[in-house]
Amino acid sequence: MLRVAGRRAVWALPLLLTIIVVMFCLLRAIPGDPVQAMVGDFPVPPAYRALIEEKYHLNDPLPTQIVTYLGNIVSGDFGYSYQNQRPVIGLILERAPRTILLASASFAIAIPLGLLLGVLAGTARRPLADKLLTTSALIAYAIPTFWLGQLLVIVFALQLGWLPTQGIGPMISRAHGFAWILERLRYLALPALAFAIHEGMRIARISRASVIDTLGQGYIVTARAKGLTRGAIIRRHILRNASLPVVTIAGYAFGHALGGAVLLETVFAWPGVGLLLVDSIRLRDNMTVIGIVIVSAIAVVVMNLVVDVVYALLDPRIRTAR
Repeated sequence: MLRVAGRRAVWALPLLLTIIVVMFCLLRAIPGDPVQAMVGDFPVPPAYRALIEEKYHLNDPLPTQIVTYLGNIVSGDFGYSYQNQRPVIGLILERAPRTILLASASFAIAIPLGLLLGVLAGTARRPLADKLLTTSALIAYAIPTFWLGQLLVIVFALQLGWLPTQGIGPMISRAHGFAWILERLRYLALPALAFAIHEGMRIARISRASVIDTLGQGYIVTARAKGLTRGAIIRRHILRNASLPVVTIAGYAFGHALGGAVLLETVFAWPGVGLLLVDSIRLRDNMTVIGIVIVSAIAVVVMNLVVDVVYALLDPRIRTAR
């Protein structure tokens, strides 16, 4: 198992190299002047422009910039943000826990919700119930997360006034202990719910197909012949086997979420990696953009490795084959 994980990690290196080269080329092709973006609307004197370009190596040839950046990454240096006057890795590490919190809370809701709806739809005795659940899940999944987030804000924040609209917490708080946690959960509720509905409906569709496939297996017929109840068959056989594809889907989606749910964090002004990416693109902070993309790619690769290990633990046939 460790040999397979190591082989996957080695194969990920060309992918990361390709991402770095493509990002440098794309950022070079985007219209705009990073020096002017850093200064603002004021005119930039030629001497000051030359000083900034030399300091941040903006006037170096593209291949030289790429080679220099690759050498810095080996030592853990992801560049320097000339907009924030801080190392890029420090900015990402400061925002990453907030994105991890949002992703963890979302999947804590999405996985049980998706499995429940998938099992109910797959084991429904009436075709109408299956069609109703499947159609509802498809419609909910088709709704973009940023639009769903705005709908939740209109209903629960503006109309009902139950939850705040944006942010991660109040500017001034006197709460302590458990009250402080509840105060932060109120700000986490809407973005986590919007993301959980989208991912939960995808998990529901995958788990429904897996449940239907599991119901046709011979051991299910044997279990029924032994006199096991419908609930026992679902708990002992269907639920575990139906969860295997969910592991793959949830692992990939969680890795993507760690890179930053860009649109969702923008809608709710959640100060995570996604919002940092949007601000960096707007300000032409190229080093921060490249750093976030690389960290996102690493998160996806790591989560894929974790999924491979978990999948092998859940399914003994995978371990036997390897």
